[in-house]
Amino acid sequence: MKKPVPSPSVKRVKKSFWNFLINRLTVTLLLLLLQLIVLVISLIRLRGLSAYVFSLSQLLSICIVIWLVRKHDNPSYKIAWIIVILLLPVLGSAFYLLWGNTPLNQSRLHKIPPIPRDRLAFKPTATRPLFTRHPQYRRLVQYLHGISEMPVWENTATEFYPLGEYLFDAMLTDLQKAKRFIFLEYFIIEPGIVWDSILAILTAKAEQGVEVRVMYDDAGCIATLPLGYHKTLEARGIQVVRFNQFVPTLNTYLNYRDHRKVCIIDGNVAFTGGINLADEYINQKERFGHWKDTGIRLYGDGVSNLTAQFLQLWDFASQQAPTALDSYLPTESASSDGYVQSFSDSPLDDCNVSETVFMHIINTASKYVYITSPYLTLDNEMITALCTAAQSGIDVRIVTPGIPDKKTVYAVTRSYYAQLMSAGVKIYEYTPGFLHAKMIVSDDHIAVVGTINMDFRSFYLHFECGTVFYRSSVVEKVKMDILDTIDKSHPITSAWLASQSWIKSIYASLLRLFAPLM
Repeated sequence: MKKPVPSPSVKRVKKSFWNFLINRLTVTLLLLLLQLIVLVISLIRLRGLSAYVFSLSQLLSICIVIWLVRKHDNPSYKIAWIIVILLLPVLGSAFYLLWGNTPLNQSRLHKIPPIPRDRLAFKPTATRPLFTRHPQYRRLVQYLHGISEMPVWENTATEFYPLGEYLFDAMLTDLQKAKRFIFLEYFIIEPGIVWDSILAILTAKAEQGVEVRVMYDDAGCIATLPLGYHKTLEARGIQVVRFNQFVPTLNTYLNYRDHRKVCIIDGNVAFTGGINLADEYINQKERFGHWKDTGIRLYGDGVSNLTAQFLQLWDFASQQAPTALDSYLPTESASSDGYVQSFSDSPLDDCNVSETVFMHIINTASKYVYITSPYLTLDNEMITALCTAAQSGIDVRIVTPGIPDKKTVYAVTRSYYAQLMSAGVKIYEYTPGFLHAKMIVSDDHIAVVGTINMDFRSFYLHFECGTVFYRSSVVEKVKMDILDTIDKSHPITSAWLASQSWIKSIYASLLRLFAPLM
C-alpha cells in the first residue's frame, strides 16, 4: 500500500511551523525565557535556604532604592523601578541589576570612548545671518550647536514627503545617480519590494566602485533579517555594521538601539524621517490599516550634519579609528530654502536633546503647536509644558494612531488623554490606520521632522535624529499635512472619555506606572 502523500496545505503548515521554530526571534525569546525561569527559580531557592542570605538581599534592595533616589535619572523612570523593587524585593533588585540603567549595563557601549566630531565649518555656516535676521532662534540654535556640535545651514534645498511611497520613489532615483558613496542607517530592514529594489542598486554601485556602507540595528531587525545576513551584504561588496549586536542575554544594553533612519548619497543628498526600509512603510503590505508616515530630502550644505553623525556612530559601533570627514562633505550647494539644522541624540550622555528641542518649541509658541506621534508616554515635564501651553491660549493638537501596533503601549497612550484634554489640548486618532509620522510644527515658522517618538524610549534610550526647519517651505508643508491628517482623524471628546470602562481606565493607569520601562 502506498504511503499517503501530504496535501500541499499540510506541507505549507508544516513548513510555516518549522520556520517559526527556527526563526531567530523565536529562538531568542525561548533563550531569554529559559534564563528568566532559571533566575526566578534560583532566587526562590535562595530565599528558602537562609534567612541570613535573604536579609542580605533585602539590604541590597534598600541600597538600590537609595542609589535610584540619588541618581539624576528622570523621576518617572526611578519611580517605576522603586515600585518593582518594593513589590518584589529580591526579584526586583535582580531585574534592576540586569535591566536597569546602571554603569554595569552601560559598560558594553561605554568601552568605546566618544568619537570627537570633525569641524563642520568647512564653509561659513548660517549661524550669524540667522541670529541677525531672526534672533528669536538664538537659544535653540546655540543649544544644538553646543550640545551636538551641529551648526545651522543655508544653501540647502528641501522637500517634504507626506507618505512613504513618495520618499521611496525619490530615494531610488537619487541612489541610481550615486558616484562617490552611499550611506544607509536604519532601525528596520526587511526583504521585500523596498529593500530588494534598494539592494539591487547598492550591489550595482558597489561593483562600479562606489563606497557603500549599511548600518542597521541588530535588535530592530531580529524579526526581519536572518542570522548572518551581514555576510550576505559583505559578499556583494557592501560594508556592514550591525549596531549593538544582539546577544540573547538578560541585559539592558539591548535598550540602547539605533532608531535613526538616514540615507546619504555623495554627501549632497540626504533622506530621513520616520520611514524604515520595509514594505508596510510604502503601503505595499498592509499592517494596522493605512500606514501614514513622513520624510524629508535635503540637498546641499545642510546634509553635512547627517553625514557627520553617521560617521561618528559608524566609527563608534565598528570600533574603527575616526573617519576623516573632509572627503564626505557636500560638493554642491543649492538656493536657500530657509535654514536647516539636523541634530543627533544619544542615550550615552546626560542630555535629553530631543525632548529639550520639543519642549523649547512648545514653551516658546505664541499661536499653535501641532504634533504627530505613534506613541505618547510622557514625563511630568512634558505634560506640564503641553498643559501650560494650552492653558495659555495656545492651540495645542496631538494626533496619534487609530489602529495600534502595540496594544499595551496604546493603552498607556490613551491614559494621558483625560489629563491633557482637561487643560485644553485637542487630541485626534488617525482613523484610516497606523500613524507613524514624528513631527512638530509651531507658529508657521519652525518645524521638526525626524525619528523621535513622544515616549521614554526615544527621549532617553534610543539613538535618534531630527531636523529643525527655520523659516523653510517645509514648515508650511508639515502644517498642512498635519491639518489634512486631522481631517481624516477621529477627535477625542469628553463623551468618548466617559464611554471608556473604568476597568480599562484602571488597567491603563497601572500600566502607566511602568511606562518608562516599556
